Amino acid sequence: MTVTMKLGQLAEFLGATLSGPEELEISGLATLQEAGPGQLSFLANPQYRKYLGDSQAAAILLKPADAEGFAGNALIVPDPYLAYARISHLFDPKPRAVAGIHPSAVVAADAQVDASASVGACAVIESGAQIGPGVTIGAQCFIGARCVIGEGGWLAPRVTLYHDVRIGKRVVIQSGAVIGGEGFGFASDKGVWQKIAQIGGVSIGDDVEIGVNTAVDRGALADTRIGDGVKLDNQIQIAHNVQIGDHTAMAACVGISGSTKIGKHCTIAGGVGMVGHIEVCDGVFVSGMTMVTRSITEPGAYSSGTAMQPLGEWRKSAARIRQLDEMAKRLQQLEKRVEVVTSGSQPSSEG
Repeated sequence: MTVTMKLGQLAEFLGATLSGPEELEISGLATLQEAGPGQLSFLANPQYRKYLGDSQAAAILLKPADAEGFAGNALIVPDPYLAYARISHLFDPKPRAVAGIHPSAVVAADAQVDASASVGACAVIESGAQIGPGVTIGAQCFIGARCVIGEGGWLAPRVTLYHDVRIGKRVVIQSGAVIGGEGFGFASDKGVWQKIAQIGGVSIGDDVEIGVNTAVDRGALADTRIGDGVKLDNQIQIAHNVQIGDHTAMAACVGISGSTKIGKHCTIAGGVGMVGHIEVCDGVFVSGMTMVTRSITEPGAYSSGTAMQPLGEWRKSAARIRQLDEMAKRLQQLEKRVEVVTSGSQPSSEG
């Protein structure tokens, strides 16, 4: 279904300054380069300013400075990217769920499903589960025993919640995610691994989003905990007993080892790995592919590894790295000789 709104309505929705006709109809969103008649665009990154003059967009979200001298229609806002984020939901074509339980779903007799919830085809809801108002459970989801899903939750098809997973309000979980799988816990008995029962659960706060094929393991004893507003991208591994603070975001392919605690308002870029049993304070940024091997106690930006180079230069650097130990020994010998010369002492027989 195509949504159409008037430019004046969008200005009122955003609290924006309108430059253009109130009755202009907007039926979609697009980039500056690709937008056409009836579409709204935005300029947030300065590197795309070069496309502004030639854009065919019906109107553009602009900062006040970028709107100066612009002859086209505009919605003038302090932060165009944030404004775009808010408006994007108005034009989201995602189908709306219909309240009710599909005939093919299997729901335990003692499960509680709010009348306003939607349960899709072939979903399974086990004993003692509680499904709150306005929750959407997609086709083929599995909701384990005693799980709780708060108001307004949205589970895409094929999400798996093992038993004793507690989810707050307005949580979004994408397809293939597995919440509450058993943590990687084993004890060695003379070289043979003995499994440790993972008897904790998973607790997830409000307004959390969890991406495709991400795994959040249940705690060994206490719950694995995900704070309010946390955003987890696709294919992330959160091991048992991990705690993630409110409003922390992680990009794809991050791996967090067991019992690590991450603070609030952290940003963890793609491919980062963290060892277990460490703590990361609030307000930390970790760049892509970094290996975090110790606790971080001061807010700021952190990185590890070697940045990309042309292949030939990288090979030279790698060769030098292999020689660092020998080079350090030679430097130490040279420093001793310099010290002898500058002090006027006689060189030792070891020099």
